[in-house]
Amino acid sequence: MLTTLDSSTPEGLRPVLQPLPTLTSAGTRLLEAAGELFYNRGVRAVGVDLIAETAGTTKKTLYDRFGSKDALVALYLLDRAHQWRSFLLERIELPASARSPEHSVLAVFDALETWMGGQLRGCAFVNAYAELGEGDHPAVPVIRAEKAWMRALFDDLTGDSAVGAHVHLIYEGTLVVLTAGGDASGMVEARRAVRIALASNG
Repeated sequence: MLTTLDSSTPEGLRPVLQPLPTLTSAGTRLLEAAGELFYNRGVRAVGVDLIAETAGTTKKTLYDRFGSKDALVALYLLDRAHQWRSFLLERIELPASARSPEHSVLAVFDALETWMGGQLRGCAFVNAYAELGEGDHPAVPVIRAEKAWMRALFDDLTGDSAVGAHVHLIYEGTLVVLTAGGDASGMVEARRAVRIALASNG
């Protein structure tokens, strides 16, 4: 089920991810350990033994808290999505009418550049999807929901769904470039592409 941010949130940004569950201290340690390991080594490469050992718990505790490794992967991405969303919303001004569309959209790319500067392996969602693909893994809906929220954000910031779709494609392409290529010029080109997209629809 989807929930909402609050009554002041623009209508276009109402769809959000599921809320994070309340965890015990052991559950929190497991999620933190899993998050670091999944991000740095890859989802498929990390086993539950290593996660439990890193968290200072047991496999039984892991299964008791999360049920399966797949569920833990999904929660890792859900937690990361909430972190990114909080980070981003602190850095852009809503509603979009408070600033020009260009200013608002470029603020997202500024936030992305700051965020990605501390992410040595690029985008966690791009990496996870590359490993998990289109199957029935419980993490896939989390990835899709995060992408849908970003699309809704750009629709709101630009005030036009067609322009929002264009800018969202630029954003997603930028994530792939920064993840796969590590090309520092990617952000420069992304900002230029955003300005062109907004000007052509102005």
